[in-house]
Amino acid sequence: MSRPTNPGAMNTATNARPRSDIAFPFRADRRGRTAHARHAEHVHDLVEQLLFTSPGERVMRPDFGCGLLDLVFAPSSPELISTLELSVQASLQRWLGDLIDVLALDVFGEDNVVRVHLSYVVRATGTRRDDVFEGRAA
Repeated sequence: MSRPTNPGAMNTATNARPRSDIAFPFRADRRGRTAHARHAEHVHDLVEQLLFTSPGERVMRPDFGCGLLDLVFAPSSPELISTLELSVQASLQRWLGDLIDVLALDVFGEDNVVRVHLSYVVRATGTRRDDVFEGRAA
């Protein structure tokens, strides 16, 4: 069976429902079933997981993640911000490069907050998204 070129489109051959993925964080919907997300929302969730997962946190994928929250209390400097942006860009390309095209990326650190401004295109739909991801130290 071949994969559709547009994962969000209806499969006319089988009249299947549009693609939906499990929502993140995992939760129940109003009917008590597993909540689902549309493809663009799912991609947003994947980006968030990647940004705020520390390398070594996932046992089966020890190199997955950016580790941004590990640097919340590090002294902010232009060199650190530049290094973070390059690291995040590399992680996005490695882990989500088949799903998104990154257009712009800015990382900001202040007090106990790391903020990532990301502009990207969801490849499956061609939709441009401008999202802000914010992580706080626990």
